[in-house]
Amino acid sequence: MVGPLSVICFSNTVRCKWNLHLILQAGFPPGVVNIVPGYGPTAGSAISHHPDIDKVAFTGSTEVGKLIKAAASASNLKRVTLELGGKNPCIVFADADLELAVECAHQGAFFNQGQCCTAASRVFVEESVYPEFVRRSVDYAKRRLLGDPLDPKTEQGPQVDEEQFNKVLEYIQSGKDQGAKLECGGSAVGERGFFIKPTVFSEVTDDMRIAKEEIFGPVQSILKFKSIEEVIKRANSTDYGLTAAVFTESLDKALSISSALQSGTVWINCYNALHAQTPFGGFKMSGNGRELGEYALAEYTEVKTVTIKLSLKSL
Repeated sequence: MVGPLSVICFSNTVRCKWNLHLILQAGFPPGVVNIVPGYGPTAGSAISHHPDIDKVAFTGSTEVGKLIKAAASASNLKRVTLELGGKNPCIVFADADLELAVECAHQGAFFNQGQCCTAASRVFVEESVYPEFVRRSVDYAKRRLLGDPLDPKTEQGPQVDEEQFNKVLEYIQSGKDQGAKLECGGSAVGERGFFIKPTVFSEVTDDMRIAKEEIFGPVQSILKFKSIEEVIKRANSTDYGLTAAVFTESLDKALSISSALQSGTVWINCYNALHAQTPFGGFKMSGNGRELGEYALAEYTEVKTVTIKLSLKSL
C-alpha cells in the first residue's frame, strides 16, 4: 500500500545503507523507496514542512512528535502518525506465576539497555508478594551480563551516547534524593564507554520522577498496590498510554483490567509480544495512528466516495 514515492529519514548513515540493502533485497524497484540521511532540524524539518509530502510517520520522542504535528499544520495539513514515548505499567497480582512475572518484567525493563518505548518502567506488585518479587528482581538484575554488544554472551551494552548516559544517571540520583530504596546498581561501570549497572528501585511512589518520566535507561521502578481499583487508577495516571502488562492466573481479572487500562497494547502473562498481524500504537501522548496489522494499511490510503445519478431511461 506504499505510494509512488516513499522517503525515509535516518540520522545514522550506516543504518541508512543497511536498510537500503534490505529494501532492494525485498524486491522494491529502484526509486520507490528513498533514504535521506540527516538530522531532525534539517532533513526531518524539511520533510515535515514540505507541501508535496502527503504523509509522515514518525517514531521517537513526544517532544519531536509535537514539532512534526506543528510543521504539518503550518504547511499542507499532511497526515501524521506518531509512535512516541511511554511510561508503561506492568501489573503483577498475587495469584500470578511469580517467576514468569519477574522474568518478563526484568526483560521488559532492561531490553536494549532500557532504551525502548515499550519498557516496563513502572512495575506495580500486589503487596502480599511484593517483598519476594523485589528479591527475585534484584537477583535477576545482578546476574545480567554487561559487555561488548557484539559479543553474543552480552545481555546489556552501553547507552547510546554521553547525553543519554548522563540523563539516566541524573534520574537515578533523583530516585535516591526522593526517597526510593536503591536495591542494586545505581552507578556507571568502568572508566570507558557509557555503561550503567542494571538498577532496581523499590519503595517507589507515584510522585517520584522515576515513576512519572520516561527514563530510557536500565532502571526498574517497583511500586506496591493493594486493590484492583487502586492499581487501575494509578496505572492510568500518566500522560502516556503506549503499552501495559498484566500478570494473573484469573482470565476474568485479566480481561476486565486490560479493558480499563488506557494503553494501545496490553500483554497478559507476557511482555513485548509483537507480531506483524497485531496493530501497534499509543493512546494520549504516546502518539496516534497504528503500525502493523490491517489498521496500518488505512493510514496510507484515502477513502473516496463516487456518487452517480442514473438516468431513468437507462433503467
